[in-house]
Amino acid sequence: MKKSWISASIIILGNILYALTVKLFLLPAGLITGGTTGIALFISRITGMQISYFVLAFNTFMLIIGRLVLGRKFALTTIISTFVYPAALHLFDTVLPDIILSKDPMLCTIFSGCGIGLSLAMVIREGASTGGMDIPPLILQKLCGINVSFSLYAFDCLILLLQASGTKPEMILYGILLVMIYSVVLDRFLLLGSSRTEVKVISKKADQIRKEILDNLDRGVTILYGEGGFSHAHEEIVLTIISNRQLPAAEKMIRNIDEEAFLIVSRVSEVKGRGFTMNKQYKLRTK
Repeated sequence: MKKSWISASIIILGNILYALTVKLFLLPAGLITGGTTGIALFISRITGMQISYFVLAFNTFMLIIGRLVLGRKFALTTIISTFVYPAALHLFDTVLPDIILSKDPMLCTIFSGCGIGLSLAMVIREGASTGGMDIPPLILQKLCGINVSFSLYAFDCLILLLQASGTKPEMILYGILLVMIYSVVLDRFLLLGSSRTEVKVISKKADQIRKEILDNLDRGVTILYGEGGFSHAHEEIVLTIISNRQLPAAEKMIRNIDEEAFLIVSRVSEVKGRGFTMNKQYKLRTK
């Protein structure tokens, strides 16, 4: 129950941050963007309808469609974002009607991209959906097998084109830059704190290296068995996952044991399990 409340709180904060970013940076500079907000900007420009009202109506409609096609479980992960984002946007419109931090397009594009990317990452990391235009790509994937990432980018491009009519070419370029920034920020924050370094060592002194990693780095080790492609000699491969900061110490330690050791170092985007996302358990070693 405690984890559920914490997760719900993070999702709510993510949507509030999204709304605040739109209010303080996106709207004052007259930027265009993708997603439901982009459609709302287009409709608002044509009809004068308040952005938060359209977002609420559109999100509610998409929630119903998502519930019918994708099921009850998906609807539960989307319901918070469906209502919190437009409610927060309406609240900021009411409470902060005349607050403008900057109208500089470049400055607002950068801060809008960072804010939107961070807020989306907060919601998605909790296993929830932001609703709205996130739902059609998921429906297309289920019904037609179309890749979600491709659909998201395609819809964003269409929404940007929709807003392009009557918009200065310069603002269209800022809109494209905005989408690029929040896409990069989203990817970075989704992996924040999860990336690790994978080290594979091929050495005749594999057992000594194994012991040093266990004793000095306090990291688990897996021994893989391979065969040389040319010599057909059987070899032991030491595999370990370490933190990024431990890499220099690990390389120095391995070189001190065997200068001719063959190292393969790779960045791992996410690691889950004992010693990383779960507490360590120390057991008595047999060797």
